[in-house]
Amino acid sequence: MKIGDASKASGVSQRMIRHYEGIGLIDAAPRRASGYRDYSPTDIHRLRFIANARDLGFPIEEIRALLDLWSDSARSSAEVKKLALTRAEELQRKAEALAAMRDTLIDLANRCQGNDRPDCPILARLAENAPPA
Repeated sequence: MKIGDASKASGVSQRMIRHYEGIGLIDAAPRRASGYRDYSPTDIHRLRFIANARDLGFPIEEIRALLDLWSDSARSSAEVKKLALTRAEELQRKAEALAAMRDTLIDLANRCQGNDRPDCPILARLAENAPPA
């Protein structure tokens, strides 16, 4: 199938399919006589795998490792579990950081009068430790 069809079937944009080819996550699709790329069902399956891994927050290099493990029938599931737990811990750290940022913004917004006066704790906080204008 052509790249547009592969994109629809896999849920991966054409731009990202080309990117994944460029960085070697998927093999470059063979070209038809017309010059169009020709993707196989195996390519679509691999693209879906990559999309699912991206949706779970795995970065490219970890996806590369997961693809290697996926294609290795002699793999140990312990390796896959370790990658998943490490990613889950990183997501937890990011979630905590985002929650702290949200709490700070809510606190600043609650302290802001939101009136016609120029005093604003939000801007004051953003200006902390900034060089003078």
